[in-house]
This record gives sequence, structure tokens and C-alpha cells, in this order.
Amino acid sequence: MFSSLRIRNYRLFAMGQAVSNTGTWMQRIAQDWLVLSLTGSATAVGITTALQFLPMLLFGLYGGLIADRCDKRRLLLATQSVMGLTGLALAVLTLSGHVHIAHVYVLAFVLGLATVVDNPARQTFVSEMVGPAQIRNAVSLNSANFQSARLVGPAVAGVLIAAVGSGWAFLFNGLSFIAPVASLLLVRTGELHRTERVPRCKGQLREGLSYVRSHPELMWPIVLVGFVGTFGFNFPIWLTAFTDRVFQEGAGTYGLLNTLMAVGSVAGALLSARRGTSRMRLMAGAALLFGVLEVLAALTPSFWLFAALMAPIGIMGLTFNVTANSSVQLASDPAMRGRVMSLYMMVFMGGTPIGGPIMGWITDTFGARVGFLSGGVVSAVVAVGVGLALARAGGLRLRFDMRRGHRHLRFVPRESGPEPDTGPKSAAPAGPGSERERVPSAA
Repeated sequence: MFSSLRIRNYRLFAMGQAVSNTGTWMQRIAQDWLVLSLTGSATAVGITTALQFLPMLLFGLYGGLIADRCDKRRLLLATQSVMGLTGLALAVLTLSGHVHIAHVYVLAFVLGLATVVDNPARQTFVSEMVGPAQIRNAVSLNSANFQSARLVGPAVAGVLIAAVGSGWAFLFNGLSFIAPVASLLLVRTGELHRTERVPRCKGQLREGLSYVRSHPELMWPIVLVGFVGTFGFNFPIWLTAFTDRVFQEGAGTYGLLNTLMAVGSVAGALLSARRGTSRMRLMAGAALLFGVLEVLAALTPSFWLFAALMAPIGIMGLTFNVTANSSVQLASDPAMRGRVMSLYMMVFMGGTPIGGPIMGWITDTFGARVGFLSGGVVSAVVAVGVGLALARAGGLRLRFDMRRGHRHLRFVPRESGPEPDTGPKSAAPAGPGSERERVPSAA
């Protein structure tokens, strides 16, 4: 489960990220509550989230191209420093009593600009630290790291907001970026599994898009990630609305709901770290269950049942995310990985500027339950569609068999012949001379 941590460079990186991630979650909770306090509007929370992710939608592919061309460690030193400075600026404005909603909007956009380069650089730098054999484990531990911080960050933020206000949470986040910067400075560059930098030439963005389009094992997971990320992961909007309007509670309850979801997310990430393979059917199935659980949470009348559903929603959301992320990384040519992962993150996070305001408007207009229900329905329906598309690309079809003692629902080859292996796995790295590490599209 923790095999990647045996590697010194990755261990240092993970320790720095653990501190920074705690601050990031504190700022997320404090920022959502600050915006709601300043405006009283779920739509304003959606706009803030949208502005933070709008740069990813506009410039995401360029971030991946920069990551493919440049030294990733140096890029991360720059981006992590900028992200820390945005937290400090918001802390100064809030603690001095001069904060305005326009300040929050501007700083959210600046943070998003840094994230455009930080995300693909960080994703691909992990593979340079651990090598191809440990990518899946490292991706899972990254998610566990991020979600473990979610256990601490929201709880601490809730206490700070109630006791002394949001500004101290922003201050902690700004200072927390000292840890990842220090860990990057301590990395032993001679132990990295460096990939050859892509030379500067014309048409490289089009080349990346064509590459993804021609490989179903890349295209369909990215399509699914785009829809689920755009419409299914709008928890800042829904949980603030449920806390304030449905259950009529305060910031402490909002922090509690986020913490419960984080418990499930950590469990999902650690379970993914134990798996040695990435299966496309697991990805589609997790996305389907994620959507169904959101629908159930939207309809439940009880606060405690709603709170209890946060953990399984977290498990399914992280299982889906980790499986899609590691499958796409393993299926990508190393020379294309930065552009592929930037497209992955662009549709996952860059869809928020579209989904955030839409879900915020639905939540304000029709209520928190309808907003949450809409996100769950979209996630479930698209998961079914993408699952069928992946099966078709792999030469499979869905067969119903109502006979006793038989599996009632299974995928079989389109043409007659032996039944497919029920558990195809991610292709292991083929060796130093192989051109790409692929995941079978029928997995």
C-alpha cells in the first residue's frame, strides 16, 4: 500500500504536500464561508469556484505543453511560491478588514493561473520521482495525502472561523507552502527518472489532441472525467446550501460534512493504492455509484443520513478519480504525458467554470436538493454511456442472461468465440525500449 514511500525523493515530496494540502483545505472552507458571508448567495460561491478553475479551461493545454518542455522541479518551485503568496494576500485583506468580494474573485483567478502549470507539472513529476512501476501506487497515495489533509483542514478551519474569523485560515495556508518548496529544494535530481524534454516546434497542441482522439483508452476516460468533474463535483455549492438553508446550521457543520466526505475519500484512495491494476470497468462502475449516491443524498430528509452518505460518496469519488488518473498516465507515451494530463486536468477542473455557475443557479432557483440531484443524475447517466462506449471500442457487447446460476449481466465478445477474460489488467511497463505503456481499452 505504501511502496512508493520507500523512494526518498517521493517521501520528501509527500511530506511537503501533506502540510500544504492541510492549508489548502483550510482556505477552501474559509473562502467558501467568507463568500457566503459577504454575499449570501450560492451563485457567488459558484462564481468564485469558477474563476479559480477558469484559467484551466482557457489555458490548460498550454500548461501541459510547458510541462513537457521544461524542468518540472523548477516549474513547481515557481508555481508553489505563487500559490502561497495568494493565500498571504487574502489573509492580509481579511485580517485588516478591507476584504471585498472583488478581491476574492481576483485572487481566485490568480491562483487558477498558477494551477494551470502546477497540475500537469506535479502529475508528471511524480512519475519522474517513482518511475513507471510505481505510478499507480504514487497516484493513489497522492490522493490519500490530499484527502487526509481534508480530515484536518476543514475541522481546524471551522474552529478558526467560529473563534477568530477566516483570515487566520488564509494565513496558515500561505505559510504552509514553505514545506513543499523546501522539499523540492531537497530533491536529489540524480535519482529522478527523467523523460526527454519535448523540443519547441509548431503544431504540438494539435498533436496532443490528435493523439488522445486516436486512442479510445485515453479519450473515453477523459470524456467521463469531464462530465463528472463539471457537474458532479460541485460540493462547495451544495454543502454550503444544505448546511445554511436545508439544515440551518453554521460553519462547524459545514466543516463536519467535508470531514466525513474526506474519511471516505481517504479510504477510497488507500484501497486504490492496494490494487496493482487499473480497470476501465472499475472506473465506470465507481462513477455510476458516485452519481447514484448523490441522488440518494439529495433526496434524504434526515441530516444524519445525509451526513452518513458523505463517506461512501467520498469513497466512490476517489476510486473513480484515482482509477481514471492512473489509467490515463499509464496509457500515455511519456513524451505526450504532460499534454495528456493537462487535457485530463483541464476537463476535470476546467469544467468547473461551466458547471459551477449552472449548479449554483439551479441551487438558488430550485433549491439545494434539486441542485444536488441534477449533478448525481448527470454523473450516473454519462458513466453508463462511457462504459458502453469503452466496451464497444474493445469489441465487447452487453449480454443479459436470466437463467438461474448464470451471471445476469456481463460483457461478451461481439463475435462468437471464447468469452473474454473477466479481469483484464493494466499493461505492465514493457521495458526501457517500449514506446508506450497502454491499458487495454476493453479492461
